[in-house]
Amino acid sequence: MITFGPVPSRRLGKSLGINNIVSPKTCSYACIYCQVGETLIQTTGRKSFYEPELIYKKVGQHLEKLNAENFPDYLTFVSNGEPTLDINLGKSIKLLKKFDLPVAVIINSSLLWDDSVYNDMLSADWVSVKMDAGNEYLWKEVNRPSPLLDYEKIINGILYFTSRFQGKLCTETMLIEGVNDNDENFISLAELIKEINPSTAYLAIPIRPPSSKEVKPASLDTLNRAWQIFNDKKIKAEFLTGFEGTRTGYTGNIYEDILNITAVHPMREDMLNELLEKDNAAYEVVESLIRQKLIRVSVYNGKKFFLRNYHLKM
Repeated sequence: MITFGPVPSRRLGKSLGINNIVSPKTCSYACIYCQVGETLIQTTGRKSFYEPELIYKKVGQHLEKLNAENFPDYLTFVSNGEPTLDINLGKSIKLLKKFDLPVAVIINSSLLWDDSVYNDMLSADWVSVKMDAGNEYLWKEVNRPSPLLDYEKIINGILYFTSRFQGKLCTETMLIEGVNDNDENFISLAELIKEINPSTAYLAIPIRPPSSKEVKPASLDTLNRAWQIFNDKKIKAEFLTGFEGTRTGYTGNIYEDILNITAVHPMREDMLNELLEKDNAAYEVVESLIRQKLIRVSVYNGKKFFLRNYHLKM
């Protein structure tokens, strides 16, 4: 199946997925947390999978079946592997723009040093680049790359691309308990991501069964710590922990407001009290959410922060 959805996405609204990699899973990485499954073909060589005209035709047929309410906000390449391994990706992106919809591509960033990949990705409207590790050792442990790849070359490729890309750029960091969830990695990543200057840096945890059974998501305290370190660097960071709330601000419904905001980023105690005051609500609301284990308190630098308790949703 080439197209699927649209599916709800906090990053992209309604997203019509496009799988431009045929089975079996083909990727330049074999990430320990991958929720698509094991990499069966690991390669760095680009090849043709589907002809761009076929992808264009399938997307057109899919769009014709959708009513206005379900029409997508984005056409998104999210593949059974790494989408940039498709040598026709750039041609497909340009063809799809005939639908007058923005095109997003979610990539692992491993091939941006390649001129052909770089040029293809410049055609996209929205790009998410993977940034899991701030050093080579962790990169190998978390992403299990092809031996043909070089860490410094990849980092330089990301920096070169992101300094020239004119569309909307995001980064995504998957946090694994006991692997890349330490402050040293967070500080190194924050320095790199600050240089990349994304519109948003997403901090994610696995929400579906990963390829390696030993993998566990980082804790809420760790997510809070990572967010604080990024925030100190003036990086706009948000959580991707499985919650796809459509509202993240003041709505007048105190329960929804607290749950939606804390799903995106930690909420400091004084901010929470201010929100309660706006909603004319008592602190008992917060105590109720804590008793229901929908939110949890995390302490950072002596201050209380409230976070959505994602463990119940896994």
